[in-house]
Amino acid sequence: MRSNQITIKDIARILGISASTVSRALKDHPDINVDTKKAVNELAGKLKYHPNAVALSLKNSRSNTIGVIIPEIVHYFFSSVISGIEDVASQKGFTVIICQSNESYDREVANARTLLSHRVDGILVSVSKETHVFDHFVDLQEGGIPLVFFDRIAPDINADQVIIDDMEASYKATRHLIETGRKRIAHFAGPQTLVIGRDRLQGYLNALTEAGLPIDNRLIIEADTFEKARNAVIELIDSGNVPDGIFAVNDLTAIGAMQTIQKKGFKIPDEISIVGFSDGRFSGITDPNLTSVDQHGYEMGITAAEMLFNRILSTESIYIPEVKVLKAELIIRGSSLKE
Repeated sequence: MRSNQITIKDIARILGISASTVSRALKDHPDINVDTKKAVNELAGKLKYHPNAVALSLKNSRSNTIGVIIPEIVHYFFSSVISGIEDVASQKGFTVIICQSNESYDREVANARTLLSHRVDGILVSVSKETHVFDHFVDLQEGGIPLVFFDRIAPDINADQVIIDDMEASYKATRHLIETGRKRIAHFAGPQTLVIGRDRLQGYLNALTEAGLPIDNRLIIEADTFEKARNAVIELIDSGNVPDGIFAVNDLTAIGAMQTIQKKGFKIPDEISIVGFSDGRFSGITDPNLTSVDQHGYEMGITAAEMLFNRILSTESIYIPEVKVLKAELIIRGSSLKE
């Protein structure tokens, strides 16, 4: 059965000209006279002609598709990054395939294979918590697929990156707590297998050291989820080791800590101040509102996508990876400073 989609041949048959003439007229080729161009474009508009994406991709040896591998789309930060990526991809005429690793190394490897089988032209990646071997990304690069890492990078892979200065942002967040008079500041940390986890811990340690405050390892707890934060707060309070400030590796962790602290009868920020990281949608609706580091996820998505398309569309034979560091911003609210 013949497809109902209008083709260049249909326009050529109706106007009594060759298909090659129609093609060149649609591309505004200088060899085609003005009247012919006008007739072709008017008829194309009337018939709602659209170029065949599959044919174009075959001709250009591209699929006009990019892939994205993220840990979890449920997080506001990653969903905002995706919004930026999709806006750029749409402008370029590309389709986006989104894969979730669900923080699983095996799932991430399967995601990479799936995108490879779909002939994507490039891939944007934020690695899972479990990932510490990066052979699947090496395989993609050896297959000629450009990669751009964002937020969570693969340190052993020679590829473009878009990040924030996590160490500096964490230093500022901790210093803010110190400047408000906090002296026993806990850090609810992320996995130390991740570069961002290590950098955020180091920023916290740098701020304490600079202020001359002691480092109490009992106040450094790996707790990067809502539930882990609740358990960590209960353990600290029940043991009598109560901090007067908490710097959390992400907002969900900070919110889990806030709710548990309030249920235990402590006042925020009077007795315990809290700072989160990522400045997601929930930071403005907690009571009190959550002080947090704004990672500018949408801007990160746009920047990462533009870097990827520069690689895909580049004719340069020399590949020199770029690292773009975006400016993070501490948004101060009622969880750390009385309003």
